[in-house]
Amino acid sequence: MRAEIISIGDELLIGQTINTNASWMGQQLSGMGIRVVQVTTISDDQELIRLALDQAIERAELIFITGGLGPTKDDITKYTLASYFNTDLVMHEPTRERIEAFFKSRNRPMLAVNTQQAELPRNCTILPNDCGTAAGMWFDYEGKVIISMPGVPYEMKGIMEHYALPKIRQQFNLQAMYHRTLLTQGIGESFLADELTDWENRLRASGLSLAYLPSPGMVKLRITSFEGESRKEEIEAYFEEVIARFPKQVFGREHDTLSEVVGRLLLERGATVGTVESCTGGAIAQSLVQTPGSSAYFQGGYLTYSYALKQQLVQVDAVTLEKYGAVSQEVVEQMAVHGRKNLQVDYCIAASGIAGPDGGMEGKPVGTVWIAVAHPAGVTAKRFQFGDNRERNIQMSVLTAINLLRCQLVGC
Repeated sequence: MRAEIISIGDELLIGQTINTNASWMGQQLSGMGIRVVQVTTISDDQELIRLALDQAIERAELIFITGGLGPTKDDITKYTLASYFNTDLVMHEPTRERIEAFFKSRNRPMLAVNTQQAELPRNCTILPNDCGTAAGMWFDYEGKVIISMPGVPYEMKGIMEHYALPKIRQQFNLQAMYHRTLLTQGIGESFLADELTDWENRLRASGLSLAYLPSPGMVKLRITSFEGESRKEEIEAYFEEVIARFPKQVFGREHDTLSEVVGRLLLERGATVGTVESCTGGAIAQSLVQTPGSSAYFQGGYLTYSYALKQQLVQVDAVTLEKYGAVSQEVVEQMAVHGRKNLQVDYCIAASGIAGPDGGMEGKPVGTVWIAVAHPAGVTAKRFQFGDNRERNIQMSVLTAINLLRCQLVGC
């Protein structure tokens, strides 16, 4: 079954509000076996809404509309839908009572514009809003279903979870799709795809679907079965092949984060970690402590941006700094080794680099980053060459540093 999402609101078009509704809805629908074929974002304009509906009804069996159901004059979705489906608005008493109770519970006056929100199209099924005042509306139209909901995320989610999705399951015979995702770090999408050509050809020939989902420093591999969980073991076998080929790059499944994976490994070993950071400005430590319970293994860190603090806090040798520069194997190894000793931890991550957009030099262009991990057996350091975007360079440095620690922990 195909679905389309129509998101209404000028705030979405000008970037004032990020359209998180569409991504959340896509996740829920795909898990039910419903394929979202298009997401359309439009202004609060009657003609645009009508045109978007015309086109969506041609493409999909289920159309979801969010936004434009508030009490103000610019919220015109309800009136446009009534006109589109050739019906009038009537007072829906259960909704009026809900709105009245909503305001009473908050000790706020109920205005006339709020009462008008209970005036709803005569020929729709009302989907109650337990979190707000704008009810959802379900229209059956020429074999298609059109569902209109408020744009406020928690209100939309409440209507979807409690009313819309259960009604969809009841009305349609759906075959749920089955998704599994493998997470990699430190390998580019094109290189990964090239290395997996034979594997991918076999997978697709078997009727499974594959998607590469790249982001800075990471690539996710998502395999989809349109036959539900019946092919679960087959998908697992395909993933095991990838893990065998790329043991250093594959770090987790589904919604894992590198910090969570490393945190579990440290807890299993009863080990501790600290950080000494320069170019990442504390971002490695921040990533590690985002995992609940990280205080059991993360002891602390140093932020040593300047030469002086590298010398004072982690005893980097002044001669080494002068001879090799802060962005060098020699310096980053000393940062990690002395940081491990000073923080009294089992492992210490250190990073020093040129995040950009300027600061590059001959032999050390922007994006050059040295990362080291000090461990009980010594220290491991590697040079990485990222890009020319400061934000991405820092993000990739964080992921790469934590993955380097993971490899040290698992011996990959």
